[in-house]
Amino acid sequence: MEKVTLESIVEAVNDLPALPHVVVRIMELTEDPNTTAQQINDVLNQDQGMTAKVLRLANSAFYGFPRRISTVTDATVFLGFKTVRSIVMAASVSDLLSREVEGYALAPGELWRHSQCVAISARLIAKTCKFYTVDVAYTAALLHDIGKVVLNSTMKQAYHEVVAMVESENIPFSQAEDQILGFNHAMVGAKIAEKWNLPPELVEAIAYHHNPEQSKINLQLTSIVHIADVICLSMGMGIGIDGMLYPLSPEAMQTLKFSEKEAENTISQLVDLFIDQQSF
Repeated sequence: MEKVTLESIVEAVNDLPALPHVVVRIMELTEDPNTTAQQINDVLNQDQGMTAKVLRLANSAFYGFPRRISTVTDATVFLGFKTVRSIVMAASVSDLLSREVEGYALAPGELWRHSQCVAISARLIAKTCKFYTVDVAYTAALLHDIGKVVLNSTMKQAYHEVVAMVESENIPFSQAEDQILGFNHAMVGAKIAEKWNLPPELVEAIAYHHNPEQSKINLQLTSIVHIADVICLSMGMGIGIDGMLYPLSPEAMQTLKFSEKEAENTISQLVDLFIDQQSF
């Protein structure tokens, strides 16, 4: 099979929809300390579909807010700007991540479930490790596998070769992708994050979520995404073929001073949350 070129991947990335205008505007507003909840409400209300998704996510068991959140203004006041920003990002990529990703043996909705699991897990780990902002961890983790959406058709052709290499050489899946395609889904995901003008630390966390020790900008953030990913794969959340041979980085655990006991606690919290299917 001929190697895929970086140019063809960049073209495929360019074919992906840009972040909706409403999302870009919310990102800007939530960065500005002078913004009011009413302004965020006014912008989101320009897109009814997005508003409905945001309210559905805000009311999911994950945020555990004791009363129903019925308006965007309520969501902003009760949950805060940063949380609303991460919910808006989740709402905007939910359709993209809900597609079938045959190249990775993921049924429709499976990549979204996995991405949500990793995002929620990252938020819990970030809280445990007192990472400076849990919502950045949530967003980086939510988008960590977005490259699979672009590499899907390429992987459909390379699928058997990559799997055979993983099995015969006993190497991680992303390494086999690298050797056969000249790329892996994490690098492609980073290209998408760049296209969307996301902060460099987010781009990096996506690029190195399989090998966090290569991270230069924010080792903590990349380590959180990596451990969250391993935890969700160990729970059987959206494994696909990429879950084969996914080693846990000991450096990531050391960086965060995150213990096995804390990992077990995270898993039991996730199990409790996912019993309530609404979390998805």
